[in-house]
Amino acid sequence: MTARPTRAVQLSNFVVFQLAWFAAVLGAAHGMPLAGTACVAAAIGWHLCVSARPVQEARLVALACLAGFAIETAVVLQGHVAYPSGQPVPQLAPYWMVALWGLLAIALNVTMRWLRPRPWLAAGLGALAGPLAFASGVRLGGARFVDAQPALITLALVWAMLMPALVWLSVRFDGVSVPEPQRG
Repeated sequence: MTARPTRAVQLSNFVVFQLAWFAAVLGAAHGMPLAGTACVAAAIGWHLCVSARPVQEARLVALACLAGFAIETAVVLQGHVAYPSGQPVPQLAPYWMVALWGLLAIALNVTMRWLRPRPWLAAGLGALAGPLAFASGVRLGGARFVDAQPALITLALVWAMLMPALVWLSVRFDGVSVPEPQRG
């Protein structure tokens, strides 16, 4: 048996996640992607400080960022999406988008841990929430759809596959839960 995050920890994680997400998207929308990325880095740093095994959580964050870099770069190369800022190399994903993947990782073992035994639900949630979050970022000005329908279809397919994979990784690199001591 392992100790799970308390409701207070879950609520804190959710609030920090939401604030950092908005900071990153609005920072990019207003030509300040570095400021938004700094907020995401602070959120990740806070999470690592309060985690029982921060090295495990840091590995999960790093893996999520690597996956995010590859996937967001592929989306950029498709030409369906354009970004107003935070993209020093036009063919690569903006750094603030990559940071958002690390931000997602800090929620996987806390507020999203309920998805662990439900891979099909994780896929469905990914197919729906991934494109919705992206479209929200577009509405806030953090990105622009060049061709919305193909972009949303691509995002839905990608997130349907990725969310279960990220949940699986979160189990392997769970630095939030700690095994309860054996009673003799």
